[in-house]
Amino acid sequence: NGYLCDEGLVYYFQTKQRIRVPINDQLLTETLGTILDARAVAAAGIIPPPLDASPKCPGCSLVGICLPDETSRLAEGAAGQERSQLTLFDRPSGSRERKGLVRRLVSARDDLRPVYLNTHGLKVGKSGEVLQVRDKEALKQEIRMGEICQLNLMGNIQITTQAVQSLCEANIPVCYFSQGGWFYGITMGMNTKNVFLRKAQYRLAEEDWFVLNLARQLVSGKIKNHRTMLQRNHIEPKAVTLHQLKTMAERAEQAENAEELLGIEGNAARLYFGDFSGMIKVEQAGDRQKRFGFDFTKRNRRPPRDAVNAMLSYAYSILAKDCTVACYAVGFDPMIGFYHQPRFGRPSLALDLMEPFRPLIAESAVLSAINNRMVQPKDFIAVGPAISLTADGRKGLIHAYERRMDTLVTHPLFDYRVSYRRLLEIQARLLARFLQCEIKSYPVFVTR
Repeated sequence: NGYLCDEGLVYYFQTKQRIRVPINDQLLTETLGTILDARAVAAAGIIPPPLDASPKCPGCSLVGICLPDETSRLAEGAAGQERSQLTLFDRPSGSRERKGLVRRLVSARDDLRPVYLNTHGLKVGKSGEVLQVRDKEALKQEIRMGEICQLNLMGNIQITTQAVQSLCEANIPVCYFSQGGWFYGITMGMNTKNVFLRKAQYRLAEEDWFVLNLARQLVSGKIKNHRTMLQRNHIEPKAVTLHQLKTMAERAEQAENAEELLGIEGNAARLYFGDFSGMIKVEQAGDRQKRFGFDFTKRNRRPPRDAVNAMLSYAYSILAKDCTVACYAVGFDPMIGFYHQPRFGRPSLALDLMEPFRPLIAESAVLSAINNRMVQPKDFIAVGPAISLTADGRKGLIHAYERRMDTLVTHPLFDYRVSYRRLLEIQARLLARFLQCEIKSYPVFVTR
């Protein structure tokens, strides 16, 4: 329209300052040069290194995705060559250790919360930016979409197309479970844009040496965390059991093939679950519903045949859902795993990611629900040989699980505290950095 613009305005919201920027030939040249440089970086397909302790990082909205300090520390080898880490290549000569602690630039907890609906017959619709939950046309609850990170539908619950569209636009996943807790589906928006990460994932999933090495570390980390669970929670842990678990964790790191590794994991699991009842602190004597009591003897599944196994299976299913969501958030294909080989309909990579967290999140939540009487024998029903949770039982276990996910834990490598929910995404992003050779080792999470 012939209008000549010779200046721009930059407004700083925090200080409420308005700065005038004159538009001249020098600024135009610098701007065009920056655009060309950005295009060249994108075309190269190589992610540039993160900034080193930059003061710009704390104010960046993408710092939780970039993880600059964590990536720099692992890339430089400051975390050390710990046995709990998988190393792709040797430490470069002349690399230095970073001094001090890694800054916690990500928020410790997610302000958004997951929502679980587990009452048969509910219907989810929307009005504006609010989800409306109805039961037989009566409004039961209203949920602002800006306050949630997931919507989990347990059993026969309906959701309208309009609600699904709005949730997809907001990148809020909708997760579907059977009435018994089987996680069988997820609906998400088009946020899986990181095709380069998936190409690296597919390529390395075909490399037997890489698959075995990563599987070793995942199994070893899981066994170490099992040992820690017994040390922390068992009434009187057996010294011989702790010693055997320690030995098995070391053997897992040296396993020569997948079959040997599976055998070590199975033996460690039998040993651990053989002492699992020692972490259950409720009295069993005089229980009128013995079949629904918490007298745990061994792990069984498909179907679970006692109350504790029913709770474990349900908690594992919820954890698998959260790990699947974390994989999608980072850009992975959750169906292509390393330790868990691809199988029709199984989120193998999500199961890989959750291995070290099974004892720390799922099993810990089950123990908390039992010992704090959040779930009681009356909260179970029998269907043939199977034992299932009632709606009240599921509510109690989900509450214990989410409380555990909200617990702050200190990362052993970075020395800052974050919630377990935040930690799952951090570990998934570190795995992505590792697959793309941005860091030289993947730090499997092992609690102290």
